[in-house]
Amino acid sequence: MIKSPHYLVGTFILLLSCLVSHAAIISVDGSKNSKSIKDAIAGAAPYDTIMVAAGVYFENSIHITKPITLIGKDNPVLDANHEQVEILLVASDHVHISGFTFRNVDISYLNDLAAVKVRGVKHGSVSNNTLENCFFGIYLGNVQNYTVSNNVITGNFVNEASAGNAIHVWKGKHITITGNTLSKHRDGVYFEFVDSSVVANNYSFNNLRYGLHYMFSNDGIYNHNTFKHNGSGVAVMFSSRVEMIRNTFVENKGGASYGLLLKEISDGTIGQNLFIQNTKGVLAEGANRLVFEENQFTMNGTAIDMKGNSLDNVITRNNFLANTFEIVTNSNHNINTYNANYWSMYSGYDLDRDGIGDVPYRPVNLFARITNEIPAATLMLHSFFVNMLDATERIFPDLIPAELVDENPMMKPYVYDFD
Repeated sequence: MIKSPHYLVGTFILLLSCLVSHAAIISVDGSKNSKSIKDAIAGAAPYDTIMVAAGVYFENSIHITKPITLIGKDNPVLDANHEQVEILLVASDHVHISGFTFRNVDISYLNDLAAVKVRGVKHGSVSNNTLENCFFGIYLGNVQNYTVSNNVITGNFVNEASAGNAIHVWKGKHITITGNTLSKHRDGVYFEFVDSSVVANNYSFNNLRYGLHYMFSNDGIYNHNTFKHNGSGVAVMFSSRVEMIRNTFVENKGGASYGLLLKEISDGTIGQNLFIQNTKGVLAEGANRLVFEENQFTMNGTAIDMKGNSLDNVITRNNFLANTFEIVTNSNHNINTYNANYWSMYSGYDLDRDGIGDVPYRPVNLFARITNEIPAATLMLHSFFVNMLDATERIFPDLIPAELVDENPMMKPYVYDFD
């Protein structure tokens, strides 16, 4: 008799439940009579839990090839002792790792050595760990349905060439990166070919290159993150349908720095973000069909640098507050929509008192165009000559795009709830 599919599925679930219900707890305490972590893993049955007591364990190249849970009790330390080795290598589904300090994985110019490297698996997690002075922190390669949460990952790198990334994900899907604190690496989070994933509630600061580096990754979202004091805040490149919601980009400064770089991306949303005191709030190059809505740009060198190859974007209901330059572009034409924004430099009037300025506002000025080409010209920023140049260009526009205008500038800034 042929069994029905429902019968077979039920039997499989029953067998799996039996396996899990008989899972054992194996203790490792570092004493002479205790097993090593490697030996405990080797002797464990699938779905067993290995509980590691406090202490310092100089074990490395620990391979996990079966589903287990590895828990540190009272923060045991796994120390690579500054060798060019990895500490944990995970090659099984359903492995969960939490409660450890990993440290001292040395730099390698041939291999991306990591404290925890996970490859070719589905389902698992790395959570509530501390990683110190490791070349790469957590490395996921060809992984699906994985969570990296609530880890503190700190490097000590001083140049990009010899630095790895705190969290590195190559080729993944349904990855969740949440609640991590990431600093002093090359990139805080690096995504490449990672689709349908979430980066949320992380604090990425003092990284040498980017707080988040997002490449060839579609249908993702990053929200409620803070990117502070990085070489640059975030780079989103060669990607589509990315939602960037309620992030804070603050004090990402340098000669070529920005809060957010958008390069060759399309059909995304940038909403309810804070851009505060960055060299440039947003640099958009080849960015198309994006919606910038309800963001606040405060005291940036340039709020938005919108290159001429960025098309069909909508910039609406944003606050532009005390930025040196509000909009910069390298084109004489504009194919984007600016509407109903608040511009602190707007000096128009509202005779009918409907809250909307009666005179359209042109946020690009000629001197912004000049300093974009010749940065040293910024020294003349507040001179009488620059004021005359700006006034003349507004009356007889020639070098700035006449189409770049907000027809409905708001008289008061919007009040947003960024909590």
